Amino acid sequence: MLIREIPDYPLPGIRFQDVTPLLANGPAFASVIEALKPLADQCDAIAGIEARGFIFAAALAHGLGIGFIPIRKAGKLPFHTFEEGYGLEYGSDVLQIHQDALEMGSKVLLLDDVLATGGTAIAASKLIERLGSTIAATAFVIEISELQGRANLRQACPNMSINSLFAL
Repeated sequence: MLIREIPDYPLPGIRFQDVTPLLANGPAFASVIEALKPLADQCDAIAGIEARGFIFAAALAHGLGIGFIPIRKAGKLPFHTFEEGYGLEYGSDVLQIHQDALEMGSKVLLLDDVLATGGTAIAASKLIERLGSTIAATAFVIEISELQGRANLRQACPNMSINSLFAL
């Protein structure tokens, strides 16, 4: 199994979707990156959301020869940042991006491993737009349909292209 469910992690009632077996399988990991490539057509950069979104975004950016933009949890970026709070299935947190991460008008693919409630992606989208850039598309390796993340993301960003490789 390349995506394993971990019950009650990080809190009781949460069914965490673990992609580490997929990452450990070279051909499967390569297939995921290949499947994501068409979504980055015409993009200037790939923005990845901490932590597992970094893995997929960095690999894709490297393969395309374009920039990787990290969107991190608060306090982990060393330069001037913008920040945006968001809600999680099990709490809340804050994301940050460097204020000089993107050129004005850049087209960005926003990439994360899982689309759950959509809160993280909405916050990341706001950060990218705050830099004067546009999101060409969002991409997720896994979408947990029952948590309504697609609907929440569509409501917050009605014209955004939302793409998932696997829906659970």
